[in-house]
Amino acid sequence: RMSARARAASQGSLEEPDDEVVPYSDDETDDELQSEDDLDRSEDQLPEPETIPAPAAGELEDGSGVKVSCQQCWGKLLLKGNAIKTYKYNVFTFLPLNLYEQFKRVANLYFLCLLILQIIPQISTLPWYTTLVPLVLVLGITAIKDLVDDLARHRMDKEINNRRCDVLLNGRFEKTRWMNLQVGDVVRLKKNDFIPADILLLSSSNPNSLCYVETAELDGETNLKFKMGLKVTDERLQEENQLARFNALIMCEEPNNRLDKFVGTMIWDAQSYPLDLDNMLLRGCKIRNTDECHGLVIFAGNDTKIMRNGGKTRFKRTLIDKLMNYMVYTIFVLLVLLCAGLAIGHTYWYESIGSKAWYLYDGLNYSSSYRGFLSFWGYIIILNTMVPISLYVSVEVIRLGQSKFINWDLQMYYADKDTPAKARTTTLNEQLGQIEYIFSDKTGTLTQNIMAFKKCTIRGRTYGERSHQPYHFLVSCIRSKKDPQVLEFFKLLSLCHTVMVEQKGDELVYQAASPDEGALVTAARNFGFVFLSRTQDTITIMELDHEETYEVLALLDFNSDRKRMSIILRFPDGRIRLYCKGADTVIYQRLDANSKNKETTQEALDIFANETLRTLCLCYKDISQAEYDAWSQKHQAASVSMGNREEALDVLYEEIEKNLLLIGATAIEDKLQDGVPETIAKLAKADIKIWVLTGDKKETAENIGFSCQLLTDDMKIHYGEDVNHNRLCLREMLHMMDILTGNEILYEKKKKRRRLRLKKLRKRHTNSSSATDSSQPVDDWEKEKRQEDFVDMACECSAVICCRVTPKQKANVVSLVKRCKKAVTLSIGDGANDVNMIKTADIGVGISGQEGMQAVMSSDYAFAQFRYLERLLLVHGRWSYIRMCKFLRYFFYKNFAFTLVHFWFSFFNGFSSQTAYEDWFITLYNVCYSSLPVLLVGLLDQDVNDKLSLRFPKLYLPGQQGSLFNYKNFFISLFHGIFTSLMIFFIPYGAFLQTMGQDGEAPSDYQSFAVVAASSLIITVNLQISLNTSYWTFVNFFAVLGSIAIYFGVMFDIHSAGIHVIFPTTFTFTGAASNALRQPYLWLTIILTVGICLLPVICIQFLYQTICPSVGDKVRAFKEEKKKRKPTFQRGGRSRRSAYAFSHSRGYADLIASGRSIRQRPRVRPDYMRTVTRF
Repeated sequence: RMSARARAASQGSLEEPDDEVVPYSDDETDDELQSEDDLDRSEDQLPEPETIPAPAAGELEDGSGVKVSCQQCWGKLLLKGNAIKTYKYNVFTFLPLNLYEQFKRVANLYFLCLLILQIIPQISTLPWYTTLVPLVLVLGITAIKDLVDDLARHRMDKEINNRRCDVLLNGRFEKTRWMNLQVGDVVRLKKNDFIPADILLLSSSNPNSLCYVETAELDGETNLKFKMGLKVTDERLQEENQLARFNALIMCEEPNNRLDKFVGTMIWDAQSYPLDLDNMLLRGCKIRNTDECHGLVIFAGNDTKIMRNGGKTRFKRTLIDKLMNYMVYTIFVLLVLLCAGLAIGHTYWYESIGSKAWYLYDGLNYSSSYRGFLSFWGYIIILNTMVPISLYVSVEVIRLGQSKFINWDLQMYYADKDTPAKARTTTLNEQLGQIEYIFSDKTGTLTQNIMAFKKCTIRGRTYGERSHQPYHFLVSCIRSKKDPQVLEFFKLLSLCHTVMVEQKGDELVYQAASPDEGALVTAARNFGFVFLSRTQDTITIMELDHEETYEVLALLDFNSDRKRMSIILRFPDGRIRLYCKGADTVIYQRLDANSKNKETTQEALDIFANETLRTLCLCYKDISQAEYDAWSQKHQAASVSMGNREEALDVLYEEIEKNLLLIGATAIEDKLQDGVPETIAKLAKADIKIWVLTGDKKETAENIGFSCQLLTDDMKIHYGEDVNHNRLCLREMLHMMDILTGNEILYEKKKKRRRLRLKKLRKRHTNSSSATDSSQPVDDWEKEKRQEDFVDMACECSAVICCRVTPKQKANVVSLVKRCKKAVTLSIGDGANDVNMIKTADIGVGISGQEGMQAVMSSDYAFAQFRYLERLLLVHGRWSYIRMCKFLRYFFYKNFAFTLVHFWFSFFNGFSSQTAYEDWFITLYNVCYSSLPVLLVGLLDQDVNDKLSLRFPKLYLPGQQGSLFNYKNFFISLFHGIFTSLMIFFIPYGAFLQTMGQDGEAPSDYQSFAVVAASSLIITVNLQISLNTSYWTFVNFFAVLGSIAIYFGVMFDIHSAGIHVIFPTTFTFTGAASNALRQPYLWLTIILTVGICLLPVICIQFLYQTICPSVGDKVRAFKEEKKKRKPTFQRGGRSRRSAYAFSHSRGYADLIASGRSIRQRPRVRPDYMRTVTRF
């Protein structure tokens, strides 16, 4: 009987690993971790990890129990409870913590400091509420959003922590909450149960401890995956009493976020058993097709892999974001300089005028310099609207709306799989309009990744469609059993794989890790070698007419570095044989010198590659019992090693996988997706350079390049090895290509550019000192130069295809182009091998294809087909960029025009920090009076519609050039704002200087002037955004007119006598609006001011569109001309009806139906007529 459960004390480590920077897969990139050189140097200095003993996680009365030890670099254990906490706030911490997080933003902190300054009476020039109202509004909206999100997390955490499962307590299973689980507990799970922690599978109700799980919450995939317990635990841990007596030591890796890796060892009864990911049930998965299973909790709570993956992701920022921040800093510098100048002006004014005017004495004996110091802070408060508080909030609203438009686009919806486009981020939309380089995977991205077995070559003979040996010859050869090599070929296909089979009625359903394996096993079944079932140590197939079971001695699995997989089997007659399949580049290196048909097979492989087929080589090797026994001992030791297990196993795999005998090769077809050639051609016209990064052979990649129109016949194609052999001066560049992209690189370019580049490289090579080995970099500087040379030359190409690249090399190529060219990059892929490339690029796009959802889960944007990339960039990306640029230019303009009126007013009030507007107008200007029209422009504006955007790809060029928003545009907005502020101040000033109203009173008081200036400003800025609007809707009309109406409505209310009675000190402009605006003279002043402000803008726009129109202007003119052009024939025209429609004479239907000719026979002319005619 088990006593009360003893819990393992949670012990914190001296330093926990930073999971936020641990990449998803094993292929780290330079962007995610440190550079490879630094990493290599640091690895040399790391000590060997030590095995750390752990306290018991569950003790029995007789002293036995389960012990779990997590091996860590810092020698501490992270054994925690299973309760999770994803929420950030509680009742007591919400307000202080949320405010703290918001005030970490520089803009919010800046306005808080302004608010504090406004409370100081000596320098306060504006009431505190002019800053408090906008600040509270911004903070409140953000806080409410954060609160709603956190309440949802609270509910989710409570629901998950209170789920129930069966736990082994006191010798029997009892119900308990998930939050009460701890490391070392034995749990029982049933069909459709969620897995509560990271659990080591011990046994299940299925044969061989097979357990099916659904990983949709983990990686988004809905297809079932299988897990399998160890054979020893399956045989000995099925009943409750057996589980209660379970006494073992589990030693495993430290908690991390690697979803694709687990390393551990179980020591039980003095025997060591290796543990890997196939033995683990991860939290977040769901038990399927398994009635019951038992497991041991290894990682709990926040130590589970799914929770470790919940850390912060790498934040990507757009070029406009960075530029906008620099511009805000520029505005702040301008603000300080203006305030300093005005403060100096006030110092001299008070020294020369203010101190001598008795009527200006305020009773404060401050010196002129001290008064200038106070004036500086006063103007900091007055001119603070130059740094707009609502800018960042408005930008986020616009980005959110643009993301929704992408999600709602039905033309990017793939009906076959019910998959809409998905913007998984809201911060990168405008960056989609600035892409210069696209890095694309091939398989599953450009192709469908639906594999079909097309051809094969066996013993030098090729079989398949359109070949000399059709398949029926192959079938007859198999039936006759005369050729043992043919039988071995299909036996290998049916045995050497990791496919799982499921019986559904009378049908066998194969579940393969990749479409390639599924196609090969299916092909073997079609030729009579049917894979039936497998256990942990056996595999059963039907060989034509009889069933055979083979003992599995070892499975050497596939990975992206090995590019092959092998299986070691014991045949029923006792023979031991190794079957291997893999890429020809790795197989041919390991073939025996006496292996036959290598040349003919290579020729067939070249033919297959030219037909864009995917190829694999098949081979085998017989192993003696003594050789296997010696190798098996070393394999067992490496399998249970806790340090560098993968490296040790790779060495052993290399040892056994040599002297192989070649059988033949397979060829699988993977067709292009619909619309790929058209999409690539359209993107190329938009001056977007496309690089294809693939692991296929050079010939396959080249032919795919031609089939998808990435390569065309008018392009000159160069190969890496040709450059190496023919151009000694380019040897350095070629070596850098090998380092970056694997064995071969195919690149093509125009002849002229290539000759210029070769000339420069030749000159550099001649002048430089020659090293001992010119193919190897001498130092880091030379390595960097080679990288730059590679990028410079490759980027001059119209297209680049990198062959035989690994996932890590894909990411390195992207990183290199980003670093050397400072270009905006986009990576698109569909599989887990593309995750690093997607994360490294400025924008990552995932395709939900046949290889699961790993790429989608790591991407910024996702959809189902490559052809949707055209619409994402040329329509949504271009629109988003244009809208954001137009929004920012106008936003800066309207704030400059509004704020600088105070600056001009300072020259007439002794630089005394007096405002030019009424206080509430300053408060509501950015919130109510001018915000809605520009928001709608940022959300809805279109220079041309989507059809024209796709028809004219050159419209995309301004985004790549960054010509719509840069420092030039910023200073244009600045000078435009200066001009508008000059007009808004000085035209009313001149009108008020010497005038008389209709009632005989001069309306030249300060309050009337403020009303006229404010009215002119509101009408001007709202009509200015109307001039900038290209796409008008009812909403735009309503926003412009509504903003002006709201201004006048609010102004008359706050200038009324009634509100002044209630708040006499707050609302001091009593009757100012009604008194000023009843004067026709002032209305004429407002109209004149608005007209002078807008007339130059209208003229400049007209001149630009007439003299030097942009690409967008030309397209719009083309559209208008096409609308005005009338067709030459109009069916409804009056003249045509009178000539044809009302003609009732009999036709020729009878004559045509009779078959007689209606042409008159030629008459014989007289001779004299012939003579005259000839004359």
